[in-house]
Amino acid sequence: MSDLKYKEEQQALSFMSPTMPVYDPDAERVEDFERSGINEIVNCCVYSRKTGEFIEKIELDEVSRTLSNKGQFIWLGLYDPSIETIQAVQRAFDIHELALEDAFNENQRAKIETYGNDSLFVVVRTAYLAQNNIHYGTTSMFMGSNYIITIRTGASSSYAPVRAYCHRRPEKMSMGPVFVLHAVLDYVVDSYLPITDSLGEYLREQERNIFSYKFSKEILQSLYTLKSQLVHMRAVMMPVQDICNFFINHKKNELVSVFPSIAKPYFRDVNDHLLRAIDAVNGLNEMLSVAMDTYMAMVNMGQNEVVRKLAAWAGILAVPTAVAGIYGMNFDFMPELHYQYSYFIVLGAIFLTCFILYRQFRKSGWL
Repeated sequence: MSDLKYKEEQQALSFMSPTMPVYDPDAERVEDFERSGINEIVNCCVYSRKTGEFIEKIELDEVSRTLSNKGQFIWLGLYDPSIETIQAVQRAFDIHELALEDAFNENQRAKIETYGNDSLFVVVRTAYLAQNNIHYGTTSMFMGSNYIITIRTGASSSYAPVRAYCHRRPEKMSMGPVFVLHAVLDYVVDSYLPITDSLGEYLREQERNIFSYKFSKEILQSLYTLKSQLVHMRAVMMPVQDICNFFINHKKNELVSVFPSIAKPYFRDVNDHLLRAIDAVNGLNEMLSVAMDTYMAMVNMGQNEVVRKLAAWAGILAVPTAVAGIYGMNFDFMPELHYQYSYFIVLGAIFLTCFILYRQFRKSGWL
């Protein structure tokens, strides 16, 4: 084990509270590999079904021996595994080929599938925020009566805090692989809320630019980009409700054998966290829609202000233009042209009329 990995796990174990680990968006995404090489295996651990205590770490070729022991279960963690690793895992755990196909579909929608009455396949989308852009990955979980396999691909944070949490709660681990499934699912769902909080802060920072009469293509583009990210994130989160509802709403005799009914409250808690995250995304969507409408209204108001000013000055300048047009027609008989003070009277009338119009426009707010 490397010094970096040892320090990471020691910090996780030292500072973890008895409660569920909370996603830290600012944490470094150091991959928690126990082994490196052609097999991208993060961890392959054996636990006691009776006490929930950690027993040992094993190699992949030792899985068959452990699976035959009904008093133990295995937690295998993979990160971006190669084809060779996946083929070895499929042979060791007898995983259905269709489930494996879905596990490596980059655009796979979150879902849950049952295979027979003794295995489950769950896939969820993970999210990671970097420079106000959301990057998505996938976590797939295969659960049987005495094993659970977690496969991370794409953008994802290390699950070392989840393992540390599970190691601190052996009484919960005695429920079997289902508690690990709950812990990972809860960790993924909890990662959504900090992202919505960060995007909310970013939206509030943009508010000072929203209340401006000057049109900016960059501002509108940033608001549109944020809007599209929120729509995508909501589409990622909504199917997770189906996963939670599968465990919450099924009757005892309809549940697969690997899922004990005592685990239902844990998935109700996950669903509650998910609803909070969805409500946060919906709230941000509404705020963003209002912000975009407000920005366009402010731009239109600014344009209307310019149009009013131009119209006011055009009205003022129309007076001398009209007078000059009349006396520029060069008619032979215009008696007032021969009056001694005609020029001064006409000029004064023009200035007086323009001054009155200017005062009226200023009073009405057009200038």
